[in-house]
Amino acid sequence: MSYLCSEVDEIDHFDRLPDSLLLIVFNQIGDVKALGRCCVVSRRFHELVPQIDNVVVRVDCVISDDDASATAASSDKTRSVFSNLIRLVFGGIFKPLQALGQFLGPRKSSPSSSSSSTSSSSSISGGVGGNGGNGTLINDDEEMESGGVTHHSPTQVLKNFNEIRRLRIELPSGELGIDDGVLLKWRADFGSTLDNCLILGASSIIDPPKPASAFSLLQENLLHGGAAAAAAASAAIEDDGSIPESFYTNGGLKLRVVWTISSLIAASARHYLLQPIIDDHQTLDSLILTDSDGQGVLCMNKEQLEELRVKPLSASTASKRTLVPALNMRLWYAPQLELPDGSVLKGATLVAIRPTEQTSAKKEVSDVSWVSNAFEEPYGTAAKLLVKRRTYCLEMNSF
Repeated sequence: MSYLCSEVDEIDHFDRLPDSLLLIVFNQIGDVKALGRCCVVSRRFHELVPQIDNVVVRVDCVISDDDASATAASSDKTRSVFSNLIRLVFGGIFKPLQALGQFLGPRKSSPSSSSSSTSSSSSISGGVGGNGGNGTLINDDEEMESGGVTHHSPTQVLKNFNEIRRLRIELPSGELGIDDGVLLKWRADFGSTLDNCLILGASSIIDPPKPASAFSLLQENLLHGGAAAAAAASAAIEDDGSIPESFYTNGGLKLRVVWTISSLIAASARHYLLQPIIDDHQTLDSLILTDSDGQGVLCMNKEQLEELRVKPLSASTASKRTLVPALNMRLWYAPQLELPDGSVLKGATLVAIRPTEQTSAKKEVSDVSWVSNAFEEPYGTAAKLLVKRRTYCLEMNSF
């Protein structure tokens, strides 16, 4: 009897699960650090994890260029362009951008990067922050050790995955340093160059009022209903969809120009630095580079990824980013925009951008659906409301 019990205990029913089912589970996990922990559970898991097609890389921490160089003072100073500090015209606005060039570049081969299973397991299980530590942006041909934790760049980690189709990389914060209370969001689609970009901004956000009791609402309506109605009517007369004169004289237009150029530079820098990953993973169908703040999202679909592989990007001579082509822009503005949830956007601005070379017919057909689906709620509704207002057309030269 005891012999039968011991024999039953030795059976691992988990081994009966087919590989296809385990791959479905691993694809649902997605997170590269969690997959790294799965990878060290068993030899079977170690062989299956690199075969998944859905990967999410969350970068939790940024090591500045000075910190990285101090740790590896003896390393070669003439590294690839992807490992250099990004220097932009608007450098004061883009602090995290200084680290982007340090983590997306190709890794130099070294004797330590052997093909043994031990080396491969170490690279995968380390994630972007070994031993469960924080993911870190560092020079890609360096492995920084801090407090017993070895940090790996996303490119180092992703090289172990062979079948990636959907890749999402999340930065610790947005690149654009904006004041508290200011809203600035952008979304850009790229092929070998910019396909389109949408920017939503507001000088301030007024949160929805707290819910009041039925009695207080009735009292408020009785006492101030007439005055409120008069004020609303006056505002409706003043706001006819046109941009007020004060917009040009109080710095409003200048601020929107800075928002637009800053967002385009941030998007083009992200695109430029993704090229090594795209070259290394020919199976990619979808690539998203976003940030935990939800400030900016860069998207590339299968056709756009293939376009970049066939037609190399044009780099800006001034900095490490993709050259932004000549642009046609449409701008919508509302001094005050009330959203369905009760919040109010002051100085709400929407800018839709496409390269000049794209035909006007293509822009007319695609603008409505593109704008309405670009942002999550409630900002998707804000974009839909803004495009109903008067449209202002602008142009911008390549830079």
